[in-house]
Amino acid sequence: MKLVQKPFLMVNPKVYLYGEELVKLAKIADNLAQKYQIDILFTAPLIDLPAIKAATNHLLLTAQHMDPVVAGRGMGHVLPEGLKAAGVKAVVLNHAENPLTVNVLARTIKRAKELGLYSIVCADSVAECRAIAELEPNMMICEPTSLIGTHQTSDDEYITSTVQAIKAINSNIMVLEAAGVSTGADVQKVLQLGADGTGGTSGIVCAADWEKKISEMLEPMKQFQRGE
Repeated sequence: MKLVQKPFLMVNPKVYLYGEELVKLAKIADNLAQKYQIDILFTAPLIDLPAIKAATNHLLLTAQHMDPVVAGRGMGHVLPEGLKAAGVKAVVLNHAENPLTVNVLARTIKRAKELGLYSIVCADSVAECRAIAELEPNMMICEPTSLIGTHQTSDDEYITSTVQAIKAINSNIMVLEAAGVSTGADVQKVLQLGADGTGGTSGIVCAADWEKKISEMLEPMKQFQRGE
């Protein structure tokens, strides 16, 4: 399934924002996705997904979690069919703040494939990247847990090693290198080292000017669009 074109950006507000403020950020990202002609995956808490869908046209709407359940019993779980019906295109799984067992992760990736939802799976170490790549998600987010939210990016060795480890197993898996990425220079670095895309949370939502910050992160991607 080809949903995302590289280079791409993930705007991942986690639960820093909700309601009107989250929709405001989504509209800014939506306008910039159109302006730059770059794919932006925008994650949101489940309750805010329909409002963001109604307010935007160019974002790849992404759920922050999903469970491997089917319609029926499953009180409190996130039903994949419900996400798809709400216009969700992709789902993030196994984030360090919401980790999954290997068994649950494998079943959830399978459910995503059954419904044509794009699976995006987080991994920490190079070894974990290799193991998860064997499950064949559509995309992987590589970031050391210790660096999340620190504004300190992964070192060059980590980025190149994780990209190579994943691509050696399945070259079709897209690789997002995150962990502390918050500036245009950070974006330039991870793309030059082989990542297909990148993303941010606090670096974006805590910025004084959301439009300026997202534009700063998208600007270096233009040269990679042209294959430079």
